[in-house]
Amino acid sequence: MSQTIDQLRARRSVRAFTAEPVSAADERAILEAACQAPTAGNQQLYSIIVVRDQARKDELAVTCDNQPFIASAPLVLVFCADVRRWHRAFVAAGAPAREPGAGDFLLAFEDASIAAQNAVVAAESLGIGSCYIGDILERREDQARILGCPRHVVPACMLVMGHPAPAQLERRKPPRFPLDGVVFTDTYEDASDDRLLDLMGAKCPAGRDVREWLRAFCERKWNSGFSREMTRSSAAILGDFAQDVSEPDAPSGEPR
Repeated sequence: MSQTIDQLRARRSVRAFTAEPVSAADERAILEAACQAPTAGNQQLYSIIVVRDQARKDELAVTCDNQPFIASAPLVLVFCADVRRWHRAFVAAGAPAREPGAGDFLLAFEDASIAAQNAVVAAESLGIGSCYIGDILERREDQARILGCPRHVVPACMLVMGHPAPAQLERRKPPRFPLDGVVFTDTYEDASDDRLLDLMGAKCPAGRDVREWLRAFCERKWNSGFSREMTRSSAAILGDFAQDVSEPDAPSGEPR
């Protein structure tokens, strides 16, 4: 087994950090690793915002479902799906560029997520813990304001990083599904209800009835207020990229 694979297997989310800052050298190494990630057509359809201002970190802690550890994290990185850069460059070069569409956004979202995962792997190799903050997809109007994102630049995922507090190093990594539950050959396999419940048993805490646990998890996560807000926010984001490609080009490049 390679050292990289060992680190991937051992890596778990870290939400409590020591007071030690992430050094400038380590931060640069993490950012450089992120920017070496695979990218569609070598376009790098993302921008990375390093959030240093404490007031902004404090506000992000509130807008991202009230998670105080965001405000105290030594390093906060926001990976934005950025379709704006290339579109503006096309227009500047005199190219008849169509308005960005949903496909462009999803490709940029993939690029941003892949770059973020490169950053996570690099940080782990340096002994720096990390945690993804999916709640950056909530309250898209507030996130855009806090981070100064114009139209077609969308905060896609956020990472908080730092040196793990001692208790975090001892915390057990939550179990993952067995491979045969998520890896299929040639075509998707839709599991029976009984098989699904067996599969969910891998996640269910010991001693709990899996059906009862799933009902509680559904209310806490799937049906929660933050999940509903994320759905609303995501629909609004997609609305910015919903132009019919058969329509004539509209004026472009203006912030919203």
